[in-house]
Amino acid sequence: MTEHAFTPVAHLDDIPADTVKSVCVAGRDILIVHHQNQLFAVENRCSHAEMPLECGRVRYGWIACPAHGARFDLASGEPLSSPATAPIATFALQIVDGQIEIAV
Repeated sequence: MTEHAFTPVAHLDDIPADTVKSVCVAGRDILIVHHQNQLFAVENRCSHAEMPLECGRVRYGWIACPAHGARFDLASGEPLSSPATAPIATFALQIVDGQIEIAV
């Protein structure tokens, strides 16, 4: 089992409830989503339209692509609606002393 190093990316106060923040970790564009008192880290790119998800609608544990409306589960990255059929990447996230860290 490979252990991934966590990289500090933002302070918890930088991402209030019901907001998102795009960060770059190891050359990957990652979206941190603060939704329903949970933090999620997902790839900031729709697997169908290749569009950034940061302007997408977030509801009920999913994020929708602003281009075609494809929805993805925030926890698993799995597509929940067409036209997307492939998942988006998700990343391990932890909070240490108020600092959000992501493993890529």
